[in-house]
Amino acid sequence: MSYNPLMNSNETLKKLTAGMPLLHGGNQVTCVSQELASAFKPGDRLIVVESNGDLLHIPSDEYRLASQAVEKASLAFSKMGSVTDEAITGFYEAFARRLDADESWTPIQEANAKDVARAKERGRSTTRLKATEKMRNGMVVGLREWRDAPGRRGQVLDTIEHDGWLVEQVVAPLGVVAFVFEGRPNVFADATGVLRGGNTVVFRIGSDALGTAKAIVKHALNPALQQAGLPEGAATLVESASHASGWALFSDRRLALAVARGSGRAVAQLGSVARQSGVSVSLHGTGGAWIVADTTADADRFAAAVLHSLDRKVCNTLNTCCIPRERVDDLVPRFLHSLQQAGEKRGHGCKLHVAEGDESAVPQDWFATKVAVRRAEGDVEEPQAESIPVSQLGHEWEWEETPEVTLKIVEDMDEAVALYNQYSPQFVVSFITESEENWQRFYDTVNAPFVGNGFTRWVDGQYALNRPELGLSNWENGRLFARGGILSGDGVFTVRTVVRQTNPDVHR
Repeated sequence: MSYNPLMNSNETLKKLTAGMPLLHGGNQVTCVSQELASAFKPGDRLIVVESNGDLLHIPSDEYRLASQAVEKASLAFSKMGSVTDEAITGFYEAFARRLDADESWTPIQEANAKDVARAKERGRSTTRLKATEKMRNGMVVGLREWRDAPGRRGQVLDTIEHDGWLVEQVVAPLGVVAFVFEGRPNVFADATGVLRGGNTVVFRIGSDALGTAKAIVKHALNPALQQAGLPEGAATLVESASHASGWALFSDRRLALAVARGSGRAVAQLGSVARQSGVSVSLHGTGGAWIVADTTADADRFAAAVLHSLDRKVCNTLNTCCIPRERVDDLVPRFLHSLQQAGEKRGHGCKLHVAEGDESAVPQDWFATKVAVRRAEGDVEEPQAESIPVSQLGHEWEWEETPEVTLKIVEDMDEAVALYNQYSPQFVVSFITESEENWQRFYDTVNAPFVGNGFTRWVDGQYALNRPELGLSNWENGRLFARGGILSGDGVFTVRTVVRQTNPDVHR
């Protein structure tokens, strides 16, 4: 009889064999590949993703790194109850001052330059990786906003009075919060916002920005924690860029919340790992905003909304635009002009995708003209306009310096709403209209957490709410699990219940 490493449910998995069947989803089977079987060693771990059967191999070293980081954060959380709000305030100021000081920032910049160079060699995008002065200033401003934010620990949300006793609902820290995010060094500053509420945090950052992250920890974050007297491990970096360390981190049941930011598939996978481990998640993956023009739309307002939604590529950048058929003659030229203007502002051209069947709405020379499109791997010559199937309306264009959008001609607002609800990531949408009645009907029927009537780039915690954001909550179904669409440090809390009895003879 051949050895089955899964035969005894109490036995530790020591090896895998090629072709071994593994059950997932209750009634589906996936098989171990020869490559996985050869790579798996005693002490390693395997996660079977219940939703799709992905087999995630976690080498023992990666598991240990993530587990040790969570252990440090857990121990720190147990000590945060005795840390005053004033000490936390001191941490934010100390962190901000160190980032603002050239003696700290210079080695961070040097590490970042190496990260950027390596990313370019690998053909990776560096638009959000560069530690620019603007990014530095934004981090400093964000930290000082947390410095000035009131602590909510102990805030009484509700009081229910009874005869001889009362019940209070009180704001309390949630616990250890884990972040896995892409190569954006500024997220470090944003994510420390959870400390304001008495939580602790564990970070894992992608390979592109790991060197920068280590430098921030060494020259700014750790010294600030020590100076303020916060417990060691209150903010901890998992010093590994492997996907396996992220899987290990999100499978740790000691986490109170797991936050993932990055590409759609990677974020979805991390979310599945956390959920099946019993960890609450907030996922921030696929983005791309939509603008819908009404038949009553003011042409100037519409053109301005398009232009100001294309200044750079982030999750709330315009991705898909719907124009009603009866306004094609005046709004399509304004749309194309704004698209071209956005490209010129960045020193490049633009790229247009047109839904199949709507090609006649766009001048034919757009399809015949070849332009240089800047991709992560470099400049590529492509047609300025190309057709795409309607089923691809929700595809997010990850452009570098060449603004890239999709155009769809619709019969009316109702068709635009139906297309948005079916194909979009159900994230950000703007409706350009002069009719209050149409606006209300649009709002009532579109399935989006962020709805506007102008440019789409307003969707940002620091920009809109003056609070650094940890992410834009969970938009996967157009409705959010949290109290608000923008997940911020002061939104990471739980509620404890306190009873105060004044009559010792109260009984049931």
